Amino acid sequence: MAKAEHRRLVIVGSGPAGYTAAIYAARAELEPLVVAGLQFGGQLMLTTDVENYPGFPEGISGPEMMELFQKQAERFGSEVLLEDATEVRLGERPFRIATAEREFTADAVIVATGASAKWLGLESEKRLTNRGVSACATCDGALYRGKPMAVVGGGDTAMEEALFLTRFATQVTVIHRRDALRASKIMQERALGNPKIDFAWNAEVDEVLGDDFVTGVRLRDRVSGEKREMPVEALFVAIGHQPNTGLFQGQIELDETGYIRVSGGTRTSVEGVFACGDAMDPSYRQAVTAAGTGCMAAIDSERWLAEQGIA
Repeated sequence: MAKAEHRRLVIVGSGPAGYTAAIYAARAELEPLVVAGLQFGGQLMLTTDVENYPGFPEGISGPEMMELFQKQAERFGSEVLLEDATEVRLGERPFRIATAEREFTADAVIVATGASAKWLGLESEKRLTNRGVSACATCDGALYRGKPMAVVGGGDTAMEEALFLTRFATQVTVIHRRDALRASKIMQERALGNPKIDFAWNAEVDEVLGDDFVTGVRLRDRVSGEKREMPVEALFVAIGHQPNTGLFQGQIELDETGYIRVSGGTRTSVEGVFACGDAMDPSYRQAVTAAGTGCMAAIDSERWLAEQGIA
């Protein structure tokens, strides 16, 4: 491997958080390097229509929005590298970041690796993603106004999604593998007491039905094995998210589910390492909040570098 190239700031990950951090850092003349990844742009690259991001009254596709974010970051002097970070070493200074092709050192690092939705693993689910299958009710619920919908899951997130969707759906069916919910008592009471929500207990999705768009789901009863079809026009998978923080395990403090712990804004447990976006946010998971924390991480890193006499 060639000799490592040095940067004052390396941003690992892209998406709204990473690119916004790059825009702010570049405008502060830190000349950041964005190790964006081969699958750059984060979860928005899987989103057909973004209608709730301020400034786009007619909506915009997720990939188009990420292209604009990238162009804006590059306009101010960010270098975007479409390679995956394969190793990050935060226990030495300067920090080291490697891809399959090259290696970099950095005075400061911003982690913006995001999170990935957990899916059911069905071929039909994958084929119909953004055609009625979604992992974000807040993002996509309004697209299916006036239609019957279903939510898969039994925790707080699933109940929140179901309750939110009652604003748009004619009926919401919660599909749960067990005969009792895992959600907190108050969320259970709200969902069970809502007349627009019904429940398919001891059920799992055997197949998502539809050619071009979702027309229904085939359910399998986990007790009897019996299968039945249920007509819905949108299916929201709410079985959790997995933060993409495997590279940082044992190097910075994570919570019990793998999200990066931050304090004082975006500071991690390692001085000079900052985190933003869904990698540190298990609650909101929106493009606009990710962008906001990206801005915060850039400002925090610029101030920290200045304190070190580096910026």
